[in-house]
Amino acid sequence: MDDFTRLYIRQHLNDDVPTLALKKAPVGTDVSLALRQIGARQLLRKKAPEWSANDDLLFPTRLPIEQGSSEATARYKAALLEGDTFADLTGGLGIDSHYMAQRFAQADYVEQDAELCALARHNFGVLKSKIQVRNETAEAYLNHCEPKDCIYLDPARRDLHGRKTVSIADCTPNVAKLQDLLLQKAQTVAVKLSPMLDISQALNALRHVKEVHVVAVANECKELLFIMERGFSGQVELCCANLPSSQPALRFTADEERDCPLHLADEVGKYLYEPNVALLKAGCFKLPSERFRVLKLHKNSHLYTSSTLVPDFPGRAFEVVAWAPYNKKLRQKLLADVEKANVAVRNFPLPVDELRKMLKIADGGECYLFATTLHNGEKTVVRTRKAFV
Repeated sequence: MDDFTRLYIRQHLNDDVPTLALKKAPVGTDVSLALRQIGARQLLRKKAPEWSANDDLLFPTRLPIEQGSSEATARYKAALLEGDTFADLTGGLGIDSHYMAQRFAQADYVEQDAELCALARHNFGVLKSKIQVRNETAEAYLNHCEPKDCIYLDPARRDLHGRKTVSIADCTPNVAKLQDLLLQKAQTVAVKLSPMLDISQALNALRHVKEVHVVAVANECKELLFIMERGFSGQVELCCANLPSSQPALRFTADEERDCPLHLADEVGKYLYEPNVALLKAGCFKLPSERFRVLKLHKNSHLYTSSTLVPDFPGRAFEVVAWAPYNKKLRQKLLADVEKANVAVRNFPLPVDELRKMLKIADGGECYLFATTLHNGEKTVVRTRKAFV
């Protein structure tokens, strides 16, 4: 990239790209390259701030950026794996490769798209990553590569028409078909799959899965990571992480959740807890009661309560101001002084918009309302405010 183009990018990093495209650029500027880099850096500002802030990196078109992992999830995955030799068979943007490779003595980035390979060579050079770039398909690479300690895949989740897909069979490459060869080539195989995928269905398709990591960022489920280990036949451990967080991932097995007794509350206590989305996706519903000494409001409500604050609960904690049955007197009894609130429904017959309209409450503010069902079947609205842990 020449100095004129680099300066133009710096000066217009926060500008609207379509508007910028209509304006005349200084002589000597590679306008097409500059606009693509500005758009890419804007997309990556939150997703990969370290990469976005590096003036010397070059980025592809929008789709590989949207499909690529964030720095937060790449660092999380990297911390799970280590060894001497590693290969990322679906290199793409290269963020996963870069962070994972730091845990290995030797690493390969494998990608069938020649342009992405060229950008990867440039970026890994800038970042001083000792990664070998291989321009070939995952299948071709597997047929000739030496055995590895770990192989990683993030299969493309789009069909031939560019539409998003979820199931393993509709992804490229199809890991279910390749799994025997993958486990012949590597002791450990880590596969990133769609957060929309049903975990039990994936476990039916994949063998020798040792761990499933449900990874959320800022309470939004971003990816599922299936770690397969050659010859493993024990119980699968599920690990729930919500980044960024100082809390360790909550780990459990399906048997632990199934066999855990149901601890129900007789009434709403002083504090209310909403589990993070990683726990909900993993089906961790009863265990939080036993692990964190909280009581569940209802078998299907997935809200918890306690008389004393539990600061390390994996989710959001709220201080209960009051609660009341859901009836015609609710507005007058519980919400007479409330003009706006954050409303959530859990195991409740009305959607949020309809409930908000009925209560005549605008969105926002410091009040948090949870419409739910208690274990005796009573429909209830709980008024809360955020608890400061």
